Amino acid sequence: MKIRIIPVVLTVIISGGLLFGGWFTFRQVAQQTPLENIVNHYEGINQSTLEISPNEVVVKIDVEPGTKLSGLVQQINSEGKSIIDGRTLKLDVVDHSNDALDDFWDEALFPVAEAMENRRYTQIVEKLQEMEQDSTVQVTTEMDDKNVYVGLTDGEGSKFIILPREPEVLEVWNNA
Repeated sequence: MKIRIIPVVLTVIISGGLLFGGWFTFRQVAQQTPLENIVNHYEGINQSTLEISPNEVVVKIDVEPGTKLSGLVQQINSEGKSIIDGRTLKLDVVDHSNDALDDFWDEALFPVAEAMENRRYTQIVEKLQEMEQDSTVQVTTEMDDKNVYVGLTDGEGSKFIILPREPEVLEVWNNA
């Protein structure tokens, strides 16, 4: 029996095209587009891009000052539950910061880190409100079961900080 090369090559090319084309279409139609619609229809989102991998969903967003990030996370987790399906959700917020916001956050960083380490989240709100009294920066704080969200705005810029409530666990290295 003699195998003809052209029909075999054509069969492999067509089968590969259908297989990968179907996978791409499924990913785009059943995962990417519905999740983008959920994110883009949330109030305060200017632009978003998604990266879906087997272990995590990374949502890169450009938000307006005053946007409630905890509400966005809650909406993504509830409406996109079947799409996320065991993956970790990570928000990557575009930074529109300026020197005043950076200086404010630099001053607040140590007390906020101390409150996070001691799991005394109300101290974050108290310290930021105390600092807010003496500056032009407006502060918003929110919290859900996984993160603490801090929003800093002034007349010109905005800065959003997402602090995980569960600190990363350090592992012992084999070569230590």
